[in-house]
Amino acid sequence: MSLRTLFIAVFVAFAAVASAGGGYLAWREASQAVEEELDRRATWIAGAAAETGLQASLLVGLEPGFEDEMAWTLTRNRLLRLRRYVPEAYIVREDNSSLVSTHPADSVPIGTPLRFLDAFRAELDTARAVGNATTPAFEGTDGQLYKWGFAQLEQSDLTLAVLMPADYLAPLASLRRNLFLGSALAAVLAALLGAVLASLVVEPLERLSRVALRIQRGKMEQPVAEEVGTELGRLSRAMERMRKGILERDEQLRLMLAQVAHEIRNPLGGVELFASAASDTEEATERRRLLDRVRAEVRALNAIIDDFLTFARPTSPSDSCEDLRLPLEAAAELVRAELEERNGRLEAVLPEVALPAPIGAGQVKRITLNLLRNAAQVSDVVRLSARTENGEVMVSVADEGPGVSPELRKRIFDPFVSDKEQGAGLGLAIVRKVSEAHGGRVELVDSRGEDDPGSGGRGAEFRLYFPSLADSGTDHG
Repeated sequence: MSLRTLFIAVFVAFAAVASAGGGYLAWREASQAVEEELDRRATWIAGAAAETGLQASLLVGLEPGFEDEMAWTLTRNRLLRLRRYVPEAYIVREDNSSLVSTHPADSVPIGTPLRFLDAFRAELDTARAVGNATTPAFEGTDGQLYKWGFAQLEQSDLTLAVLMPADYLAPLASLRRNLFLGSALAAVLAALLGAVLASLVVEPLERLSRVALRIQRGKMEQPVAEEVGTELGRLSRAMERMRKGILERDEQLRLMLAQVAHEIRNPLGGVELFASAASDTEEATERRRLLDRVRAEVRALNAIIDDFLTFARPTSPSDSCEDLRLPLEAAAELVRAELEERNGRLEAVLPEVALPAPIGAGQVKRITLNLLRNAAQVSDVVRLSARTENGEVMVSVADEGPGVSPELRKRIFDPFVSDKEQGAGLGLAIVRKVSEAHGGRVELVDSRGEDDPGSGGRGAEFRLYFPSLADSGTDHG
């Protein structure tokens, strides 16, 4: 079943069940209320008639053939007045025989058994016991519904029986019919409403589904149109970001493959050249020198491959480091030795207190080493410092080199972006990737000026920030 069909079916089922159930309850309550009201009216009529001059003491001695007696005639005339309100009325004895009726005298003489009342003996007994009673509705010979109302005459065995039309079922049947039609109309309206809402919900989902299939097939040039609505709009915007992200990743992959081919071709060319020269020379010293060059090219090739693998490999958060000063000092020692070989220097200013942060020592050493070596390639003076400020551990690497050109500042952390002739341009991209994976960030701050004596307004400064795990956020110098 499609989502559109399911949507409509649920709406129709809910509307039908709610309206039909509510209608049935309303009809049942109305039917019960009307029937109770009719019972009261039947009891009132029978009781009122019993209290309007019908004297049981005048009728007790009447026997068959006494229809001409004054008491019988007087009682019958009073009973005939009820025909304005009810179709039939009888005064019956305990054996359900007629004493007086509204029928002509020759049709129902005194003592005539009223067999039709035998079906209501229970109600008659109730009336004789408590004073009045009514029967359930029943269908007469004319096909109409009626009820009998019974009332005891004084303290005697005589009972007044009046027949009342129970025509309340006709409006109830009309009510039931109207309720049924209302339920059907509610189902139709629910179907229309469901169709409209399904169009508003399902059609955008179908469009987004087609967009997802288009992206899955690699056709990503067309942007994802933003849908109307909060949730669908958010989903369409997320799919558009996904499309752009895939395009960016594909572009990075294309650049990385091209860069891999370019970066590996140069060392391989050198390896082939030096290996060929080494095989042609007979001099041991020259051969050793050439083989050393081959090994150097192989190491450079391994370094390039390591950079590509590090950038391509997913980075997951590592264990926390209890003190960042240890990996920072280790990275500084390696670069210090490289600088001192060319009479440069590395100045490290680290606090006396520990710098705990949620990043592993190995990761800190790696990305700090990248920043330090980048600085050492353009400057003979490199400065490393660290401190805690505003609840974060800040690591700074600064140099006195030419700085970063304005056109590169916005793209300096993108992969394969570099102002150096050698290298794949992945060092700073790796630094950003690793730091962000551990809840940190890296920034290139403005070039230093008068506030930093000795810089001459030149150089670059990169800062790493990580959440501090220390109890206090007090600054340390």
